[in-house]
Amino acid sequence: MNMGLRGLLVLSIVVGMPVASYHMVFKPQNKAIEAARKEVEHKENLLDKLREETSRNADLVKANEEIQKAVRTIEARLPSGKEVDALVRQVSDLAVSSGLQPPAMKSARPVPAALYMEQPIEMEVLGNFVGFFTFLAQIEKLPRITRIHDMKITGLARDEIELKAEFTLSIYFQDDRQPVAGVTP
Repeated sequence: MNMGLRGLLVLSIVVGMPVASYHMVFKPQNKAIEAARKEVEHKENLLDKLREETSRNADLVKANEEIQKAVRTIEARLPSGKEVDALVRQVSDLAVSSGLQPPAMKSARPVPAALYMEQPIEMEVLGNFVGFFTFLAQIEKLPRITRIHDMKITGLARDEIELKAEFTLSIYFQDDRQPVAGVTP
């Protein structure tokens, strides 16, 4: 097995070609392929995040529409400043129709309450418990937004008067001089 110079040269070419090919062709291509895979994976991740954000935006738009609808419903329950007097008369009529004596009412100055106004009315009603309970139930059924607070009930034992109730009835309304809350239809 005597190899000559020629044989060594052929052997070195046969062995050297794959080694040189690996280092000069395959290794750079493998790096390029790996870089391309990473870039594709990165872009797929970005695309997934974008899809997620897009679906969330659609949900937010739907939620925003529902909130705007709820705000419009609540605003429909708020009388204008001009309608407050009619509502006060209606409350007085409810007290009388419930069997209570005509209430004593004292109106205070309207105060801002968040984006709307609150009209506190100090009231005193006299009558029996059933009439007072009926009155409160009818107040609760009013389509307008009201609140009763600072209630004091005193028991009395004269004639047909069983109790005296003193409380503040707050009526919420929209101020006619200010635009309604920044809700767009």
